[in-house]
Amino acid sequence: MDLNGLLNMLTKMFIRSAVDTGIDYAARKGKPDAELTPEEREQAQSAKNMAQRAREVSKVVRRLWR
Repeated sequence: MDLNGLLNMLTKMFIRSAVDTGIDYAARKGKPDAELTPEEREQAQSAKNMAQRAREVSKVVRRLWR
């Protein structure tokens, strides 16, 4: 693998991690896990699941339109 490919791979890994962290933060509405009520915790988990499904759907659509 050349240096450009390595840098692209590392950049994509960093961006993916940052996006996942941002989605988690938004799902919790900026609160730490300790401060969440059971209802808020359940809502945050459902938001994370919905984001995961959206990522999976976007992968499938990308594959179909190649």
